[in-house]
Amino acid sequence: MIFYLYFVPIAHIMKSIKTPNSIVHFSDIAIEKMNVHLSKTDYSNVFIIVDENTHEHCLPLFLPKVETDAAIEIIELESGEENKNIETCTQVWSVLSELGADRKSLMINLGGGVLTDMGGFIAATFKRGIQFINVPTTLLSMVDASVGGKTGIDLGALKNQIGVIVEPEMVLILPEFLNTLEERQLRSGFAEMLKHGLIQDPAYWEILSKTNHYRDLSALIKTSVEIKAAVVIEDPTEQHKRKVLNFGHTLGHAIESYCLENNDIKTLLHGEAIAIGMILEAFVSYKTSGLALDAVLEIKKVFNAHFSKVHFIDKDINQCLDYLKFDKKNSHGEIKFALLSKIGNPVIDVLVPEEIIREAFVFYLND
Repeated sequence: MIFYLYFVPIAHIMKSIKTPNSIVHFSDIAIEKMNVHLSKTDYSNVFIIVDENTHEHCLPLFLPKVETDAAIEIIELESGEENKNIETCTQVWSVLSELGADRKSLMINLGGGVLTDMGGFIAATFKRGIQFINVPTTLLSMVDASVGGKTGIDLGALKNQIGVIVEPEMVLILPEFLNTLEERQLRSGFAEMLKHGLIQDPAYWEILSKTNHYRDLSALIKTSVEIKAAVVIEDPTEQHKRKVLNFGHTLGHAIESYCLENNDIKTLLHGEAIAIGMILEAFVSYKTSGLALDAVLEIKKVFNAHFSKVHFIDKDINQCLDYLKFDKKNSHGEIKFALLSKIGNPVIDVLVPEEIIREAFVFYLND
């Protein structure tokens, strides 16, 4: 199994961001910090996890920059959400054992959110935990999976049902990797950036809502990481404040899971599903939490400018609603939403009647 990585010079150095048990490094300094860490830590061997895309486009540029005396092994996984499962983990655990991995081994996860989520879970559970470094290569993984230590895999089509919260030793964010992505992948990550503005920073939302060029986002990535890091630092295990990061995700994950399992409807990237979820949950916020109608219409307009509408029929909506019962935020049989009282002001643990969710789909589908 194997994978690859890319690098381009950047004009300025961004200050690293510290979280409780990890640190996020940006641009040129990221490689330097990684190599300092490798020189100070006596790793028995290093395993770089890639998929076929990062193997081709990223590893050839990343690997020559890794400075270590430890033996390096490359393990390639198949890309795609459909491979984020326990079967893949079992294969990797077996390969790690065959290659002599021990508790002093290091894993470097070089890829997007699927790979860093799963790679982190594999590392956190192999021999009760080995250290790992995440090198996110997509915009989505840079601004979302890079902070917070959430690792996990899917249970069938149910998103992230199995996992643990364990932070990597460090995260290396190299915006130059964005040059290797197609526009659809960039747009998917952009949805999460828009979410950060909606839940925490109206000014950031305003800046992003006027953005049309996804390849000019390097300077804004750090803002998104800072927003998420501040939330995670306050609530590392998602007991309270961290739940705000789930805005758009309750319905978005249900839609993503449904589309993943249903051959009659287009499979959506994470950000594409979450974009729909945010329009729906903005309407739900209007009905339940005081969000102004003007704000709801603005949110819908911005997301519709970037994402094509998905046409759901009644059968689709019914089955999406069925997936809600598997949402990780549920407790005592109740489905709880993270919503907005206004842009920049989230509210959590909101119970929403089914009829309002159905109204939200009507709102989404109407021009």
